[in-house]
Amino acid sequence: MKIDNINSIGVLGAGIMGSGIAQCAIQAGFKTVVRDLNQDICDTAIETIIGGRFGFSKAVEMGKMSQAGMDHALSMLNLTTDVADLKDCDLIIEAIGGGADGATENKPLKLSVWQEMDDIVKSDAVFASNTSMFTIADLAAATQRPERFVGMHLFSPANIMKLVEVTRTQDTLEEVVELIVALSERWGKTPIVLKDVPGDKGFVGNRIMAAVRREATQIIDEGVCSREEINLAMTLGFRWPAGPFPGGAGKRGWN
Repeated sequence: MKIDNINSIGVLGAGIMGSGIAQCAIQAGFKTVVRDLNQDICDTAIETIIGGRFGFSKAVEMGKMSQAGMDHALSMLNLTTDVADLKDCDLIIEAIGGGADGATENKPLKLSVWQEMDDIVKSDAVFASNTSMFTIADLAAATQRPERFVGMHLFSPANIMKLVEVTRTQDTLEEVVELIVALSERWGKTPIVLKDVPGDKGFVGNRIMAAVRREATQIIDEGVCSREEINLAMTLGFRWPAGPFPGGAGKRGWN
């Protein structure tokens, strides 16, 4: 499948990530259907896309987008609570968050949803998960299309951050990888293509940041210095844009 064959994109989840992904898609001119469990969540998503900190209204106000461009983008968007509305989408991007336990992501829930989507969505559609941590092959195994399953991890806020981690399994078709790379570039992103590994270790960005934060926490536990001083060491000594801990020394930490 080529990018020009993508007539509609489905997004599973209308939370912060899902709404940001949808915003990328409609701004690039793709018809997009976003599905979540209830209308209140869908209403919040459209409010975020339009009036949020990184929403279209702010872009128009700053001269980065015309009112006509905003109106056209919003005409490409449909929010729904009915999974059947996704059945004819050419690409499904899953951006489902955590459960009641407060976890960022819920693997059993994702597996269940992918199994359901496999039965509903047309067989030649591509499936992509925005997971930041789960092994892509495990999610693909819930479907009958592992060769058309890929990881597409955007960072938050999705419509602002430039990196996309495209993760391929041993089954993912080359044309599927090329499709997600091309789509990422169409959205103004910079994709990197990664090899899937077992163990739910996450991918490049989060694995490295996890290691940094572990070592930074160890430094604090040893009484070497404070969180704020660690942030200063990394921003001033290594020219990082932010330290590993949010908020310290007036610097913006990673989310």
